[in-house]
Amino acid sequence: MALTAYVILRNDTAPVWQLDLLLFNLVAVFAALTLLFSPVPDDRPGRLGVTAAILVWSIGSIASSLESFFALDLHQLGQISYALFYPIALYGITRAIRFKVSSKSLEILDTLIIALGCTTILSAFLIRPAMTSISGSSFEVFLAILYPVGDVILLVTVFTLSMLHRFSLRNLLLTSGVLVYTVSDFYFLYSSQAGSYEFGSMTDIGWLIGFILISEAIWHRGDETNAPRSFNPTAATLALLGSSTILAIAVFQPQYFPRFILVPAFATIALSFMRMGVAINDARNMSNEQILARTDELTGLANRRRFMVEFEEFLQKPGSVLIMDLDGFKPVNDNHGHDVGDQLLAQVANRLKRLIPEGSLLARLGGDEFGALIAGEDGFEIAQALRATLSYPFILEGLELKLDVSIGEAKNLPGENLADQLLRRADEAMYRAKRSKAGVVTWAPELGSQGMRL
Repeated sequence: MALTAYVILRNDTAPVWQLDLLLFNLVAVFAALTLLFSPVPDDRPGRLGVTAAILVWSIGSIASSLESFFALDLHQLGQISYALFYPIALYGITRAIRFKVSSKSLEILDTLIIALGCTTILSAFLIRPAMTSISGSSFEVFLAILYPVGDVILLVTVFTLSMLHRFSLRNLLLTSGVLVYTVSDFYFLYSSQAGSYEFGSMTDIGWLIGFILISEAIWHRGDETNAPRSFNPTAATLALLGSSTILAIAVFQPQYFPRFILVPAFATIALSFMRMGVAINDARNMSNEQILARTDELTGLANRRRFMVEFEEFLQKPGSVLIMDLDGFKPVNDNHGHDVGDQLLAQVANRLKRLIPEGSLLARLGGDEFGALIAGEDGFEIAQALRATLSYPFILEGLELKLDVSIGEAKNLPGENLADQLLRRADEAMYRAKRSKAGVVTWAPELGSQGMRL
């Protein structure tokens, strides 16, 4: 509506501040603010990134308009705002396309590294030939190159990511919006260089149409299936190598590049080291989480989840499954409290794990129940040793506590398909050991005197 009003009122009249300062920029601001009210439950950082990018561009546009109408010296503010648009837009729009990310910190750093690195590389190697054809200082030449390079990087990135997904209206609108913005920007840069650009030209509405399409895209759902989880690290690596090459050339040929080119090159390298630290920290945290997910917190032994995972591999080789249940633990827990009970379980675990041979697994299955996967033919002998290690008392907080353990053994014999039976057999043998107070029982078809080994 605001854009329509601007087009109707503008109608090829001379530029006036009420239209070209207020209403023109109001369209861009409205396009940004409507993003905040989108009902689609998507990635909030991405939405805020797109909003911030359009608002930053609007600041640059307002500064340029104020400079034109009121002769204010806001040139640097406008140029910096326009330049900041690109990395912020790259971050926000790519997040809007891709919902699933492995690390928000890595996402931000990857975006900045690729945006800074690629823009610096292209600008650095174009600036020398451009300086012979574009008038102005080195910094003005750099900015003249920065904008088209930023447009190309933004358009190619968005187009590539959109192609990696199945078709969706959101991605189509995002790509179309960036394309319209890029075409408008290229036309502005071309006409400015040719000296034919007029402030307040109707062609300026191309920027606004691009922003409206981008804003409209956020109101539609995207394709969340098979979304890439992060940028290909090759892109960030190439950006780093390119920035390092620029610095190396600057060392041997100090006058080859203007000094301001080296600032983003240093920034790219610094961000790359920062990304490395974040990636290492994420990997360490992920490793710790995986360990915790498979470790019993109280005893430090493997938990039931890890026991069951390794049980599947254990079925492929001969060995014994042991199921152990403590005898006499419940009275300790009831009479002396859970704190003493927890300490007792930790000491039991310490004694048991000393006897578990290398290549075997001891796990706490829950409560006062333990399990072991014993490789080889010595399962029964190890079970007896495990019981024996609990035969002498535990000393806790001045208390002398005695426990026994009932152990059921089931052998995993080569050639037998026992995947659904082995644990049940070990459990049956353990209950027989508990009822008969036999201590250790090996499962056999008949759990009688012939199938029991004491």
